[in-house]
Amino acid sequence: MTKSKKVLGKGLGALIRPEPEAEEEISLEPTPETQDDGVSVEIMAHVAVEKISANPYQPRQDFDPQELRELAQSIRENGLVQPVTVRRWKDGFQLISGERRVRACREAGISHIPAYIRQVETDEEMLELALVENIQRTTLNPVEIAHSYQQLVETYGHAPEDIAKRVGKDRSTVVNFIRLLKLPKKILTSLQKGEISTGHARALITLPDERAQLHMWQRIVRDGLSVRKTEELANSIYRRSGTPEPAKKKKSPPRSSTPHLEELSEKLKPVYGTRVHITAGKDGRGTISLEFYNDEDLERLLELLLK
Repeated sequence: MTKSKKVLGKGLGALIRPEPEAEEEISLEPTPETQDDGVSVEIMAHVAVEKISANPYQPRQDFDPQELRELAQSIRENGLVQPVTVRRWKDGFQLISGERRVRACREAGISHIPAYIRQVETDEEMLELALVENIQRTTLNPVEIAHSYQQLVETYGHAPEDIAKRVGKDRSTVVNFIRLLKLPKKILTSLQKGEISTGHARALITLPDERAQLHMWQRIVRDGLSVRKTEELANSIYRRSGTPEPAKKKKSPPRSSTPHLEELSEKLKPVYGTRVHITAGKDGRGTISLEFYNDEDLERLLELLLK
């Protein structure tokens, strides 16, 4: 196999395979043309379900048993519409995306399943591919997305703007998802279940402490508060709490052209999850500045610095 580039250096077109039309049925029976030859990659072939192991970096954690049973019945009657995606692994395959389909096929007693066999050489690529494919197909809940973004930042050192470019989202969207993980566990569970929306959760983040967040969450669930009403109440509590307003963003100094300082800036970028600028004068004195993009981003950086 030739060595593949890092996934974050590729565009979405290189990560996501086009889906067939909704009416198109993919045969579950292998043919001579679709038999796996055991070595080829970047092809679609029929592979044995028993040889597919789970993706240890699977972002999706919530699988509804009733939905799996319904999907299994649909596959028995109508076949499979969308193939799964795997990589070659040991004597079989490791799943990249499509765990729900694999589980349903096992329940339906299907022995072989059509799969795209991708060339994926690192665990980092596994996480990125699984994350991107699930996000593009809107199968992850907000908490699963947040954990996946956080893992890309903390484990692999990717800055939010880099992640945003590769998954086709705004940088602020990535940052705001990661911030959701600061909420109490009860609220995150409620968000996973769909009892509250992402808009509700973002409003709760602005409250001054966990007690206030839990109290407001209970009101949302009990009284069915809209996102707008929740934001209004949260802003009112924020103002009454006397929390100081964040400092206004200052214009960042120009990036130094010194190669050594450029290298240091790049090393600090994944640490803080944002662009870092280092400037120095002839006397050796200089500054280190960190970019932030909104009040929430500033709060995140302050937390890191205070640690």
